[in-house]
Amino acid sequence: MLKGIPQILSPELLKVLCEMGHSDRLVIADGNFPVESMGKNAITIRCDGHGVPEILDAILTVFPLDTYVEHPVNLMEVMKGDHVETPIWDTYKEIIAKHDSRGGDAVGNIERFAFYEEAKTCYCIISTSEKALYANIMLQKGVVTD
Repeated sequence: MLKGIPQILSPELLKVLCEMGHSDRLVIADGNFPVESMGKNAITIRCDGHGVPEILDAILTVFPLDTYVEHPVNLMEVMKGDHVETPIWDTYKEIIAKHDSRGGDAVGNIERFAFYEEAKTCYCIISTSEKALYANIMLQKGVVTD
């Protein structure tokens, strides 16, 4: 165990977060996301039993968001015709605001199938047991300045 590191971050996940460089991206995926098929060229990590919000909060404790792009955080857009509410997005924005002064302004949206294509190029995809729909979130790493 380490001091100051959220216990939810496994040694495997900490290693991957540390290995990632500036502009590398990761996806924290909900339980419906096709992690293994999207992550054929990525490191995949299982965080079974956990939801996206608690993983997001823990990661942002140690992971700087990119300051050189407008939206270092991206969500999967809801498909037209899908009548799905996404209150979890508000939770994400609250969590991001705790760790980044841009808060919700750091968050963008990517069309569903474009999100899948972007996910295929990510360094890491984290599988969770999140039940909320359209709860996938992509983070782009920045630089540590302090």
